[in-house]
Amino acid sequence: MSRKKPNILEHELVPKHEVLSVREAAELLRKLKIKPAQLPWISIDDPVVKAIKAKPGDIIRIIRKSPTAGEAIAYRYVVVDTLRPRKKEKV
Repeated sequence: MSRKKPNILEHELVPKHEVLSVREAAELLRKLKIKPAQLPWISIDDPVVKAIKAKPGDIIRIIRKSPTAGEAIAYRYVVVDTLRPRKKEKV
């Protein structure tokens, strides 16, 4: 009997993650006057990045609930993690 793999995106401690469209990403970078690599990075091996099917070079919007601000928005640039060897995924 195989167990169903839990959906990490449904966990109460995982904030909402969404991949920005090319247009949204360009607008964000123009507004902040930065290049993508100047954003904080998130690894392509991150479980949430895998779950939302983001690719290297994508920009992700993370929306967290905040008791003081209502919600806090952060952005991350998806990168291939070069600091450690990559694991081969099971198909």
